[in-house]
Amino acid sequence: MQTQRQVRADFDDRTIVVYQAYSSAVADPALRAGRFVPPFSLKRMTWIKPSFLWLMHRSNWARKPGQERVLAVRITREGWEEALAAALTTSAPDVVAGAAVHVQWDPERSLRGAALNHYSIQVGVGRGLITSFAEEWVVGLTDITERTRRISEAVRSGRVARARRLLPPERVYPVPGGTAARLGIER
Repeated sequence: MQTQRQVRADFDDRTIVVYQAYSSAVADPALRAGRFVPPFSLKRMTWIKPSFLWLMHRSNWARKPGQERVLAVRITREGWEEALAAALTTSAPDVVAGAAVHVQWDPERSLRGAALNHYSIQVGVGRGLITSFAEEWVVGLTDITERTRRISEAVRSGRVARARRLLPPERVYPVPGGTAARLGIER
């Protein structure tokens, strides 16, 4: 039986990949600089998602206005774990607005966008840590928009096996015990 809450991600000993979708106005300068620069805002929460398919659902496979570019953002595991350790899990708007980090769990998605019976984590990095995210945690940005389009086209044309081969790898991420328990993450 699939556990209900796990963090699944592409990671190595030092880093983890999270995904974000942006307009070209934000993505192009960031890619040129190799880090987030204006017009990326350090004054608002930014949501990072280790689940590629959840971001595809959210951005409609990079077709949603303002989310036409998909970036694989490689950040330090130290930063990721700092974010999880600081996270709140509430939906109260006034609390979320002031939170250093907000965690939200949403149904994971299939290749075709159907809600699955387990949950994917989204992490909202708030104003208190956004500068650390942008200037210290990010170690690499990769534009995966074309790969996203190839996967989407394979799904739409019924070539699901090809689409699966193109997906970024994801496996269970070992969230530290105390943080995992507090966030309801199953190991």
